[in-house]
Amino acid sequence: MTFASKPVPGPAAFQRRGRFRPGDTVLYVVTLAAALSGVVLLGLVTRELLTEAWPAMDRFGLHFLTTQDWDPNKKVFGAGTFIAGTAITSFGALLLAAPISIAIALFLTELAPRGVRSAVGVLVDMLAAVPSVVLGFWGILVLGPFIVHTLAPALHGTLGFLPIFSTEPSVGSNVFAAILILTIMIVPIISSICRELFLGVPQELKDGALALGATRWEVARGVTFPYARAGIAAAMILGLGRAVGEAIAVTQVIGNSVAINKSLFEPGDTLASRIASQYIGADTTLQINSLVYLAVILLVFSLVANIVAQVIVRRVAGRHRAA
Repeated sequence: MTFASKPVPGPAAFQRRGRFRPGDTVLYVVTLAAALSGVVLLGLVTRELLTEAWPAMDRFGLHFLTTQDWDPNKKVFGAGTFIAGTAITSFGALLLAAPISIAIALFLTELAPRGVRSAVGVLVDMLAAVPSVVLGFWGILVLGPFIVHTLAPALHGTLGFLPIFSTEPSVGSNVFAAILILTIMIVPIISSICRELFLGVPQELKDGALALGATRWEVARGVTFPYARAGIAAAMILGLGRAVGEAIAVTQVIGNSVAINKSLFEPGDTLASRIASQYIGADTTLQINSLVYLAVILLVFSLVANIVAQVIVRRVAGRHRAA
């Protein structure tokens, strides 16, 4: 004997039968308004930035993206130097943070004892709660002198044939210090996401690999990483977006120099750092418009990074549902 499943009536059926509940409508309207508020807020922010930046966009056009001059006295502005500085510091931080974050997540999910796992996990997550200005002060007082007196001489002595380590810094404010600060700031983000991804790997897959004689490393390489690789990529993109938008800590340690240098031990600047350091003291309206133009570039990059991350996450979710 077969039984046909009875369809669950929707809100319209409830209304026809006199069972419609006003609370459902209120809940729908409230949640829809909350969802749309984010879209509206983003639209208002974008509109205001474009309105404020339009005089600079109209005057400099797309050449603003490649011009390396920034001289308020001559009213010549360009974002080329700051785009290069942003790319160098952000991708440099991601290059250092990605393996560290993956190693932390792998240790906490696969190797650490339960007591150590909870303690270390909390401490790593607490890094994300440290204010940017505190990390910046630490960079000035501790990291800068350490780079000048210890790290830079060692890197220059062993890897001095590489252009990025071809000089030794005379001061602690340089691009390499900004890379290390950003690395510290994005490690908690990437490691937290990777930890959740690794915990989501089906235990039967890992048990099966271990039963066939695989080592812990072979399980991580052959099971855990392939299963979570798309999610790891999304975590790295989100970490990159965090690094691109950091302003205060980078401003304190990067040196604020309008120059593109081959060596990482020379001062530089980024988009966010230039906005944070000059907006309040801007002398002319055109300088303010140019700084807002830099903000528009940052906004576009952040939107693209988040969209790419969401696409990757949806693909991962779709693959898991199919599996």
